[in-house]
Amino acid sequence: MVRISVRLEAASARAAQDLLDALRFLIPATQRQAGCLSCNAWTDSTQTVHYVEEWAAEPDVSRRVRSDAFTRLLSVLELSRNPRVQFDFGTSTRGLDYVVEERSRDTAPGAGR
Repeated sequence: MVRISVRLEAASARAAQDLLDALRFLIPATQRQAGCLSCNAWTDSTQTVHYVEEWAAEPDVSRRVRSDAFTRLLSVLELSRNPRVQFDFGTSTRGLDYVVEERSRDTAPGAGR
């Protein structure tokens, strides 16, 4: 199993609610993707918004990260202060560098052959 964990700091309670609403909007489509085991979003008492996706295997996460739907998730991240993204692969943990690496595979010379 692979877990994507997102932590977003909001400037106010209203901003936290807006971020939470945006993430909850993305959940149904994410849950319908092949390999998605669960997807959830919540806020805590410090106006921090949490978002977690759990996937069956790394190929599922790779496909997710390269999707247009993940671009929408990244857009929500840009609305927060100090977004933190973590990919837990069981034996290793990665950050946004994993996103850059996976998305660059689609634009590398010879990609799609």
